[in-house]
Parts: sequence; structure tokens; C-alpha cells
Amino acid sequence: MADAALPVPGLPTGRRRGGRGWSRARSWQLAWADIDGEYAGGMRVAVVILPDSGWPELRRRFLDAEARGFHVGWTYDHLSWRSLRDGPWLGTVPLLGAVAATTSRLRFGTLVTSPNFRHPALLAKDAMSLDQISAGRFELGVGAGGTGYDAMVTGAPPLSPAERAERFSEFVAALDGLLRNPVASHHGAYFTAEESRTFPGCVQRPRVPFTVAAAGPKALRVAAAHGHRWVTYGPVSGGNNPHEWLSAVARQSARLDAECERMGRNPAAIRRMLLVGLELAWPQQSVAAWDDFCGRLSGMGFTEVALHYPRPADPDLPGPPIGVFDEISSRLAG
Repeated sequence: MADAALPVPGLPTGRRRGGRGWSRARSWQLAWADIDGEYAGGMRVAVVILPDSGWPELRRRFLDAEARGFHVGWTYDHLSWRSLRDGPWLGTVPLLGAVAATTSRLRFGTLVTSPNFRHPALLAKDAMSLDQISAGRFELGVGAGGTGYDAMVTGAPPLSPAERAERFSEFVAALDGLLRNPVASHHGAYFTAEESRTFPGCVQRPRVPFTVAAAGPKALRVAAAHGHRWVTYGPVSGGNNPHEWLSAVARQSARLDAECERMGRNPAAIRRMLLVGLELAWPQQSVAAWDDFCGRLSGMGFTEVALHYPRPADPDLPGPPIGVFDEISSRLAG
């Protein structure tokens, strides 16, 4: 199948549009009803577990996350990261394969993977395989990729912000087609795939759900077109002022609404998740602060919040205090 037409969430059936990579067929059938049913009780809480240890310790953390009742256990997909660059850091795909085989209920995924060092054909094969191994528990989080270590490690020339946005749009559209179709080809400005195979296909249909990280208008457009879930880390600056930070998040959410409405998709069809940074102290300094924070997010239409597994030995990237983490997780349904 060459340059197959693809469905886009929330858009009515129509004619193909031309352009680089796959064009979009304007049709959609939401087939994640079982996943959506998990959200009937309101705000959900997920946990992010950094791959910054050996497998025995990471196995313990993911099993602990499952036992505590977190509905998703996320991990970063970097080759190295920030101040932890020269310490232990396991590869994401083999780690998640082990998580899939070790856990039984916990959903898990990448938060996020990017085109900095991933090719969509290879990533589609890995995502399909993880979904098969886990009997349909894999979540694929995707982002545009920054300008740090991951962008430099392969020796690729640096891209401008506009080029990274364009590459991201193509990357996600290519993944969408490769995961929906057992045989597909893609020819774009940044990626090529010739008759790529993804047999036997994803357990989840029509493909694994995408969580799209987005803050700017172009990435939010990608989230509106392809996302089952949108995730934001909040504004780049202003983290020390709660009012300014929350106002910036509200503006991001409103821009997502506008992008959905522009393409004819119901904004309420996209799950919304806030990732609480390791260094963002004020929302997780106490249980009362956390409850207030989650209440404000819920009022903005957010359905999920993710916090990190505690790292108390690291003063720069500590995450939540252990006592706060324990109290938050004690409230979760098993």
C-alpha cells in the first residue's frame, strides 16, 4: 500500500488532500471505549518512572506503581537526560518490553518519544510489539524533540524550530498510517518507508492510542488531529508563580480547543494530562497543595495528572516528597 489515506480524529468523510507524506482521509471511528471507561470516576493519576537504575530496581518501581493503583506508568524516551547524563539510564523499548511481561494490569508508555532518534517505521514495529506483549496496555506518547543530547547524538544537522515542527507533524502522521495498516509506505521530507510491515497489528484498534505533547500552535494542531490524549508540561518559564503558571496552561488548553473546532473535532474528545515536573515544587509540596492543584486542573477540563516516582536523593530533581506520594497513591483504586 503506497501513501495510504489515513483517518483523522473527528473529521467527516471527504476527499483526500495532497501534500508531503500521507494525505488524510477525513473519517474516524473511536475504538478505545474500554480505555475511556476507566475515566468515569474523574481525574486520573499516572506516575512517571525514570529509567535511571538497573532492571531489578526498575522492576520493583513498576510493580509498586501497579500495586498502588496508578492507571499508567510512564517513562521517558531519551538516550541521556540532563544532569543524569552520565549515570545509569536504560533503553526505553527493551525496558517497556520487560514491564509488559512483568505487570498484568498497569498501562504503560513513553512520555515521550521523538523523531530526534526514532524512525517511524521502526517505532511502529516496536509499538505494535509492545501492545502485543502486554495484551493491549501500551500507550505511545510522542513529542517534537528538543535541541539537547538526543538531537546531537546521531550527528544529524540541527533543525530550526519551524523544521522541528514540520518534522513532528510528518512523524506522527507516518506513525498513524504505519500502525493502522499492516503494509504501508511513506515518502516525506524527513522520513521514507517502503512497504513497511506491522503484522499482526496492534491489539488496540484502530491502533495504539497517541498521547501528543504540545505547547505551541503547530504541535497543538498535531494533537488535535491525532491525539487520544494531549499532555503539557506547562509553560517553559514562570513555574515559581502558581497564578501565572496556571494561566499559561489555561491558554494552552484554549488553543487546543480552537484547533479542534477549526478541524471539526469535539474538543471534549481529547483527554488532557498535566505532567508535573520533578522540580515544580509548589503543587506537590503537601497533600493540600496537591488537592488544590488537581481541583484547578479539573476546572480547566483536564482529565489526568502525572507525577514522578520520588527521587529524594537528588536535590535538583526530587519529585514529590515520599509522604505526599504515599498519600496520593493511597487514594487510588486498585
